[in-house]
Amino acid sequence: MATVHLRIGDLVWGKLGRYPPWPGKIVSPPKDLKKPRGKKCHFVKFFGTEDHAWIKVEQLKPYHAHKEEMIKINKGKRFQQAVDAVEDFLKKAKGKEQNSDGKGDSKGKKMPNKPLKILEEDDEDLSALKDPSEKPVKDDPHFHHFLLSQSEKPASSMEPISKRLKIVEEDTGSTSIQAADSTAINGSITPTDKRIGFLGLGLMGSGIVSNLLKMGHVVTVWNRTAEKCDLFIQEGARLGRTPAEVASMCDITFSCVSDPKAARDLVLGPSGVLQGIRPGKCYVEMSTVDPETITELSQVITSRGGRFLEAPVAGSQQLSNDGMLVILAAGDRTVYEDCSSCFQAMGKTSFFLGEAGNAARMMLILNMVQGSFMATIAEGLTLAQATGQSQQTFLDILCQGQMASTFVDQKCQNILQGNFKPDYYLKHIQKDLRLAISMGDMANHPTPMAAAANEVYKRAKALDQSDNDISAVYRAYIH
Repeated sequence: MATVHLRIGDLVWGKLGRYPPWPGKIVSPPKDLKKPRGKKCHFVKFFGTEDHAWIKVEQLKPYHAHKEEMIKINKGKRFQQAVDAVEDFLKKAKGKEQNSDGKGDSKGKKMPNKPLKILEEDDEDLSALKDPSEKPVKDDPHFHHFLLSQSEKPASSMEPISKRLKIVEEDTGSTSIQAADSTAINGSITPTDKRIGFLGLGLMGSGIVSNLLKMGHVVTVWNRTAEKCDLFIQEGARLGRTPAEVASMCDITFSCVSDPKAARDLVLGPSGVLQGIRPGKCYVEMSTVDPETITELSQVITSRGGRFLEAPVAGSQQLSNDGMLVILAAGDRTVYEDCSSCFQAMGKTSFFLGEAGNAARMMLILNMVQGSFMATIAEGLTLAQATGQSQQTFLDILCQGQMASTFVDQKCQNILQGNFKPDYYLKHIQKDLRLAISMGDMANHPTPMAAAANEVYKRAKALDQSDNDISAVYRAYIH
């Protein structure tokens, strides 16, 4: 099995929990700090935070080999500061090497170990959360800050956004770098004073609403299964009894549901959005649907004097939780501008693509490519196994080449671990493939690759994989 061997002193990217990879250095753990049981991991100091944590080996990547990739997918002031800190460290290390040639015998000298301070979530003394550049605690020049406690408080109780990243232990048992909220990635956001409504609290909608609330937006929520609203009510959201009520109460109402039928029913059905639309009210359709559905919804909303925008999102549950979605918008440009703070809260970037229907077209093309790619990766993994090759070695080689990406790494690792917990439902990617193929037919454009992938996903659905992650398409090849 091919593995990347890491050792003390190596610079790495640490990927923990659902949060972005962060640059760090493998260091020796304190003698009195025990290594977690059952984990093959390294002790890492994170740049830009002075925090440390145990990180599983499979969640570590060499810094230099993956630097370009990580900088492309991660944005934000704090992340850039951390990368700058690594570069400063490298420059200083290089200078020390040059200055040490033929000089003194400082080798092997170690600074005395100091006791570590364990910060708990409810600590009142937050002096340890000062900027790392500030002078450390008196008489303790090597004072390090740790937060290795269980994360027991809801997100609303996290530290203010000016505080740096914290190291927390999730209740899954894995250590996680957890930002106070998504402004650690997206920077400071001034929330709109408009009242926001949100319909649909599924895999994507839940993360979006959570980030809207964290950024200070006033949000009213509704979900077909009302129990899903409870957590958000506790975080400060208001409850709407029907889609019509939400639309009538709010200035801008977003929706994010599973398919074209659900999107139509939400607007046109009993107590639907249309009944709550008045002149000037805004409706934003975030579901991934076909252009024809978007055209229909746009027409009925504007016929009541409402303003319409489509804004499907590229991403997954993890990216939704992280506030790192990519928003594709089309329709009323003024609505797009009014949604600026909302899009900043939920995503890393947004695109305005012109007239309504264009975002749906672009989203289906993107998901067609992603679905086809995932099926090809699954095919490669199973062919490796069928020909006596190591699947892990296949992945290791793949992740060192031009196709290396966080997507490939995470999906393949999950497959090898038998973890198909949904990050994006398999049934939804199959729906997107079907809609993309139909769109190709209408444009008289061939889509043979998508058609082949669609058949594999249909087989996976027949094997009861609909509610698993898209990576469960792998099972279509082994049954």
